[in-house]
Amino acid sequence: MVSVVEPPPELRAAAVRCFGDRLPIAVRFAELLATDGVVRGLIGPRESDRLWERHLLNCAVVADLIGPSASVIDVGSGAGLPGIVLAVARADLTMVLVEPMARRSAFLAEAVEALGLDHVTVVRGRAEELARRGRKGAGPASVAPADVVTARAVAPLDRLAAWCLPLAVDGGRILALKGESASEEVAAHHAAVLRAGGGEPVVRHCGEGLLPTPTTVVEVVRQGRRR
Repeated sequence: MVSVVEPPPELRAAAVRCFGDRLPIAVRFAELLATDGVVRGLIGPRESDRLWERHLLNCAVVADLIGPSASVIDVGSGAGLPGIVLAVARADLTMVLVEPMARRSAFLAEAVEALGLDHVTVVRGRAEELARRGRKGAGPASVAPADVVTARAVAPLDRLAAWCLPLAVDGGRILALKGESASEEVAAHHAAVLRAGGGEPVVRHCGEGLLPTPTTVVEVVRQGRRR
């Protein structure tokens, strides 16, 4: 087993910038991903050698787009990317990790406990179901609308907007971590995002000058469903 998974020397400054004095917690999470995460099939075996660049720091830089003491829902949290990473980087956030699969939600709950993240809650369920329950005010797994809803590698932007915008407060935002084709995806799904109640999607780049490859994020503000 890997005892400690430290950031590589060339990324140490970026890791310190993102996590500050909470870097040891981030290292502990990297260890969990490289061991239990691989064993449980949440992270591919080949990902262990690039956890910091491809996953931890890729997610952590998105914290710059989130205001102080914000409430955040991470949809399809999976291995805790970006939800747990953001919660480690920002102790001021109130984080809810939403994950429908039992084995993934079990890993998330264990990781939250192991890392001492008492500002994080794990909810097993699907985003679209939770949004319906929340509107009805019923159901033990309903969640309160949040200031920010995050998602990474969950679904195309049209479906993501339909699932996530109902989980945001009025004026709240979706921050969808996307790849290099984000602009093309925005163009393809622009009308669907507006119909779902979102404003104009904006492509942002986080970590410029800090990471070898900045993180591409599509930001959508909840404005109200359009006909």
